[in-house]
Amino acid sequence: MGWSFSRTPFLIAGPCVIEPGDLLPRVAEELARIERDLGIPVCLKASFDKANRSRLQASRGPGLDEGLRALEKVGAASGLPVLTDIHEAQQARPVAQVADALQIPAFLCRQTDLLIAAGQTGKAVNIKKGQWLHPEAMGGSVEKVRSAGAGDIAVTERGTFFGYGDLVVDMRNFVRLRAITGAPVIFDATHAVQQPGRGEGGASGGQRELIPRLLAAAAAAGADGFFLETHPDPSRAQSDSATQWPLDRLADLVSQTLEIWGRARV
Repeated sequence: MGWSFSRTPFLIAGPCVIEPGDLLPRVAEELARIERDLGIPVCLKASFDKANRSRLQASRGPGLDEGLRALEKVGAASGLPVLTDIHEAQQARPVAQVADALQIPAFLCRQTDLLIAAGQTGKAVNIKKGQWLHPEAMGGSVEKVRSAGAGDIAVTERGTFFGYGDLVVDMRNFVRLRAITGAPVIFDATHAVQQPGRGEGGASGGQRELIPRLLAAAAAAGADGFFLETHPDPSRAQSDSATQWPLDRLADLVSQTLEIWGRARV
């Protein structure tokens, strides 16, 4: 087991947050099948804490200790590497004992102490580009992680704020981010179609139907890997229910995306 962002193209996928029951094993089983059938590296993603929920009463997940136990168990059972977010510098070391890759959330992509703590673990680190940043600004974030000792770093494009409650994806950013950071660039297709604050009760809404179109464009534009949140029943997901992709449709979507990715490199 282990994870490297250098083996392109790759898929990072999983539910937004760890939920009770058999969700993680069920998703992991399908992801392992996709890895076997499509022959690409796959990493299981799930968050133990959604620390930036819009409402105080919103579900945040099981927390650090329980969440890490769940990730360790499903990783061992499925054989898949696992990735999860960290929100505070002191989380980096315990998370690195379980996870194969650490992820820096978009809203925290300039937090120096967090970035350095992630880099010091020696694990692979994925930094999501802030929704308000131009791509060249990510050079500083990558520099912080790299200076701390991390050698395997990726950056993720997940859209840029367009007025209130909407995001747009500039397809030029895959070239620009790679040029400024020297790192592989991932496309986060599910967060890119979010409509922050436009869902029920102030939660994020979204346009799930646009995910295949944006994935196709990103594959043609030069993305090195793809990030998709997925759930067996998105309508019942505890977080990001408007944008998670149905698990039973994931394999077909990934296959279509890889075909375009391959054609764009002929």
